[in-house]
Amino acid sequence: MNERFSAFKFLALRLGVFVAAVLIAYLFASATASLAVADSLRGMGVDIPPARAAAMILHDLTGMASMFLPMVAFALLVAFMVAALLCRWLSRGRVILYVLAGGTALVSIHLTLHLAFAITPVAIARTGWGLLAQGAAGGLGGATYLYLTRRMKASYPTVSQPGTVSSGR
Repeated sequence: MNERFSAFKFLALRLGVFVAAVLIAYLFASATASLAVADSLRGMGVDIPPARAAAMILHDLTGMASMFLPMVAFALLVAFMVAALLCRWLSRGRVILYVLAGGTALVSIHLTLHLAFAITPVAIARTGWGLLAQGAAGGLGGATYLYLTRRMKASYPTVSQPGTVSSGR
């Protein structure tokens, strides 16, 4: 019975960490896209006050959630699984692996959709700097995942190994 709770707690905490990493990556990817649109409008002479820019970010966060958020979640899931496998063989570079995995995941979304269907779901990804910003958002998601995973293991040492029975009192 104790073993079952330990495995359940481990999986629930890992799921929470993954969801937090996905939300951070999505938040920054969407916000950079919104700010790029606001900057383009400013370049055309349209006045965009900070409150309006914040409203644009909020609108894009909710508007892109049904399409872009699942793509980010799936891409990060695959990327983090690959990074976890690589970490089993490599003794160093865990931080770099997860940051690169997250960045590659978000860049891959845009490049794959562009190559397969000739679409770019987020306008900022049509430029090199914009694609780099999307990759940085994914890298931030990877760093978040690794940071929260380490905190989870430090806070709940009995949960770090699924299937082990702890003598927690």
